[in-house]
Amino acid sequence: MPNAPQFPTRSPRRRSVLAAAGAAALGPLAACGSGSDGGGDDGEPRRGGRLRAAFAGGGAGETLDPHRANLFVDAARAKAIFDKLADYGDDMSAEPRLAESWEPAAGLDRWTITLREAVFHDGRPVTAEDVLHSYRRIADPDETFRARADLEPIDLTASRATGERTVEFRLKRPTADFPAVLAAFGAYIVPADTDSFDNPVGSGPFRFRSFTPGRSAVFERFDDHWDGAPHVDEIELTVANEESARVNALLGGQIEYAHELNPATARAHENGGGIRVVRLANSAMQAFVMKTDRPPFDDPRVREAFFLIADREELIDGALSGAGEIGNDLFGKGYQYYAAELPQRTRNVERARQLLREAGAENLEVTLDTSDVAVGFVEAAGIFRDQAAEAGVTIQVRTGSKDSYWSDILDSGTLASYRSGAMPIGTHIAQRLLSDSPTNATQWRHADFDELHRQAQATADEAERTAVYARMQRRLHAEGGFLIWGFADWILGVANHVRGVSETAPANSLNWARFDKVWLA
Repeated sequence: MPNAPQFPTRSPRRRSVLAAAGAAALGPLAACGSGSDGGGDDGEPRRGGRLRAAFAGGGAGETLDPHRANLFVDAARAKAIFDKLADYGDDMSAEPRLAESWEPAAGLDRWTITLREAVFHDGRPVTAEDVLHSYRRIADPDETFRARADLEPIDLTASRATGERTVEFRLKRPTADFPAVLAAFGAYIVPADTDSFDNPVGSGPFRFRSFTPGRSAVFERFDDHWDGAPHVDEIELTVANEESARVNALLGGQIEYAHELNPATARAHENGGGIRVVRLANSAMQAFVMKTDRPPFDDPRVREAFFLIADREELIDGALSGAGEIGNDLFGKGYQYYAAELPQRTRNVERARQLLREAGAENLEVTLDTSDVAVGFVEAAGIFRDQAAEAGVTIQVRTGSKDSYWSDILDSGTLASYRSGAMPIGTHIAQRLLSDSPTNATQWRHADFDELHRQAQATADEAERTAVYARMQRRLHAEGGFLIWGFADWILGVANHVRGVSETAPANSLNWARFDKVWLA
């Protein structure tokens, strides 16, 4: 799923409910006082107990190899056992993890990373050689590790260890946002001699205890973690593909954390008192992509008309059941570098009609590709079809296979439903909007835009770099191919006695699924 890299699909062929794990695997309700060393109110963490969390899973083929992480449950397991040099904060800016500091050379094409004093679960220190081994493994051209594209700016042949805890990364070109590369999804550090993940050793807050693919994984507190020992003694990450199974297990006290609730479920339980609903805002961009290299969307007037046709509030209410906020045809609302100063686009059907007349596109007919690959896609397509009819545009909705949807719409068709998980704005541009971007679903290719990106990456001053990104976003807002109508909440359900769950972290950012910071009150 190259175009929705942080939001996995769930195949109806894979069914794994909590009951399949067996009562013995779930165990009794975690005792709040187990191993307690004091505390327990909202302001003072309590130590002890087992936290049990349920996610949608990937079946018997699941692995603990962090470089192969693809689904949310993969990411949660990897975050528990391993760590990265950096990770994304709530605004998608890079925050140091195993990297204690990073220093660029004047040309921004060489960066020195100093590692903090951290140890693996077997007591060995995390070293520069471990970092280089991990990155070279990820970059192996014979593999399909997901972070490989993110690490592309690094010349790993020329990069070297300059000390036990220092790495000099040589880059292929100036890269001002290099810390975001260190935070890339799946860029975890493993020991240099790792040849199997059957009994994985990492430097994360939990150490491996047991794993049954497609069923559950159990990890125990690592007391020597560099960021402090977790509050809970253990975590169990259980697979339950059906949302109803996750919710029922939460209501029945079998788990304390249910990942990925749909908006209707959240509304039904939000004020009932049985569970607490947590909404992570700005976690998923919701959009339609217009192919800018082919009729009718090769005419910027047609693209602007479609921007003006969209009733964003209606799309939020109808496709997301109100669980989100409107977009402004720009990725990354609230993230670092976001051009918040641009005026919010509003619906204007008459102006849209005028633009279509000027473009010779009156009575336009177009096919909108969609799929049930993601929540709200089919509903949004139907709503937008009806909105477009008011401007004299006939949209034929075509529902495709969820198994091949993302590859199908990358180069084919003209208009399609789209969404994306959280990532830095610079990463979104690099992966989707440059002439050589690997997942350029809008086919937006402009040499002058590419040059602005190179300029931003060669600009050391953050204020100046922000100004360049603002120029790029003004261009995209005026004539780009992303009709970004909303940003969906990512919804979690937690037991009332669970504390420490972040309510501001987008899915897949540093503070999402931070089970080392959660406790049972």
